[in-house]
Amino acid sequence: MTVIADKNVVLCVSGGIAVYKSVELLRLLKKQGANVRVIMTKNAASFVGSLTFEALSGQPVCTGLFENNDPSIRHIEWAQEADVVVVAPATANIVGKFANRIADDALSTFMLAVTSQVILCPSMNVNMYKSKPVQRNLEILREDGYFIMSPESGELACGTAGPGRLPEPEDILDRLISCITPKDLRNKTVIVTAGPTREPIDPVRFISNPSSGKMGYSIARAAEQRGADVVLITGPTNLPDPLNVSVVRVQTAGEMADAVFEQMKVSDIIIKTAAVSDYRPKDPEKHKIKKQKDEITLNLLKNQDILKELGKRKKDQVLVGFAAETQDLEENAVKKLREKNLDIIVGNLIGGSASGFGSDTNTVALFHKDGSRESLPTMEKDAVAHILLNRIVTYLKNSM
Repeated sequence: MTVIADKNVVLCVSGGIAVYKSVELLRLLKKQGANVRVIMTKNAASFVGSLTFEALSGQPVCTGLFENNDPSIRHIEWAQEADVVVVAPATANIVGKFANRIADDALSTFMLAVTSQVILCPSMNVNMYKSKPVQRNLEILREDGYFIMSPESGELACGTAGPGRLPEPEDILDRLISCITPKDLRNKTVIVTAGPTREPIDPVRFISNPSSGKMGYSIARAAEQRGADVVLITGPTNLPDPLNVSVVRVQTAGEMADAVFEQMKVSDIIIKTAAVSDYRPKDPEKHKIKKQKDEITLNLLKNQDILKELGKRKKDQVLVGFAAETQDLEENAVKKLREKNLDIIVGNLIGGSASGFGSDTNTVALFHKDGSRESLPTMEKDAVAHILLNRIVTYLKNSM
């Protein structure tokens, strides 16, 4: 249950040292449930053999127009059936062929017949990439409707440094999903909170929780893919920033409250997934507490309930909360929904390995303010994010 599940994706691979990343991209696409076909140039097969791509895709790999004396029109059929095409890596040679309508092998001939969205991922020597011919060709393709991913900067295989590295497979997958996702949140500003907060006990210790931030980051990423302007307010995590998302970093519940209330002024949708500490030490020590007594007592003060305050302040915004519970999920979730003036609350029972803190999957139930309830099966958090956004889009349409 992902955006690209059962989609027909054609992965086009041209000859460059970055071909090894294309293998990982193929693995990620298959993990997302996509049907992937691979077309390779002869040069690409010199770096990584076609058998590798065939084994991972589960389908024959196309490397020539007339393979095994088969005069088929496989490349035309694949072009007609493709939902999306990604070219990774795209060498200077193949970019030039695409831009100038040259069709002298299976890949370049296939591309002339493609009518779906094409994501092009240039990868080459920095001087080649910056050259006027390559930049001119990329601009032609951009005007033709190709989505051009900018290469990453860094040390290249040829010994030079600068832009020219193939983007990471996770980022290519992210942009591919974005390209085929309806932009039903365009012109909307979405605020997402994520991760834990940390309340200092002394300079080296704090009160916190095991939240990884994965659910909030998935929602921020999905909202951006759907065209929204997204602000992610996050506590400490080890996750990379989602592409094209404004990230505000905080540590304590107080800092998160300040950031959320400031961003609320310009928001249309607020989704609060952060696991905020309910209490903080009353008198944090200025220096490290030494190990002397067998017991110590911490005096705690209650932190502001950010979600409840948002419910009091909200005007036309859609407000969504999360409830991680260990028991009585429906009773506790519905109580929070009512008391905090929410439109939707997402509840899940934590404790299992497939749901909750730190896991890549989640098992949730959606509770709506109209009294309806929807239970979802265990699925990837990215999939949960898109289903939640589907419900928010429906809510927006019904409230117009």
